[in-house]
Amino acid sequence: MKLARSVLLPLALLLGTGVAAAQASGNPPAGDYIYEGGSGSLHIKPGGRFDITTIGTNAHTCALDGTIVRGKAKLDDTGCVVSFSAEADKLQVTTNGSDQCRGYCGMRAAFEGTYIRPAPSCADKAVAGSRKTFKRQYDAKDYVAAQTTLAPVLSDCDRTLDWITKAWLRNDLALTQYKLNDRAACLKTLQPLAEDAARTDDGIKENYPPADADIYLPVVRATRTNLKLCRG
Repeated sequence: MKLARSVLLPLALLLGTGVAAAQASGNPPAGDYIYEGGSGSLHIKPGGRFDITTIGTNAHTCALDGTIVRGKAKLDDTGCVVSFSAEADKLQVTTNGSDQCRGYCGMRAAFEGTYIRPAPSCADKAVAGSRKTFKRQYDAKDYVAAQTTLAPVLSDCDRTLDWITKAWLRNDLALTQYKLNDRAACLKTLQPLAEDAARTDDGIKENYPPADADIYLPVVRATRTNLKLCRG
């Protein structure tokens, strides 16, 4: 027992020192963050090195990196200054409004906004693992277990899932609920997608930019099929 205490105490001190050091420097805590809505990521290393990648509509992207010093990062030799403000499990990323900040993004993309430190179960690898487990359970026709695995991902990770992943998850969960003879739950799960499912393929193409329509149409078609099953 004495050995255990002697090991745990330095670990606690190290963790506390790391947080204190970040606070003292004015820098946000190191770690991995997800752009709210799941459309990007922010990685911060100890010492302040960071990189951001985001994706906007029509597959336009942003990509930037640098070093945070006292909560701010001046990008390359430009006039663009990026600020990082920590609040609970979130970071607010803003700029000084320089036009040169736009040079890091495509026309329909942006990187300013809220980045969330995801719960362990909502990190990208954890979500991928849950989906893999779900598929194994579903294929084995263990629908109760499959629903138990997938439902929390959709509810707990809502802020950090990208819109396409979330739509596929809704379809997977709804089909599982149909297999469990819970048609009311199936329809409720698909309700956020019902309006688009009622459009024709051409209607989707008219309402979404070309790249977005291309990746969304398979989801819409699956939703149409699953709605018919649940309404049947």
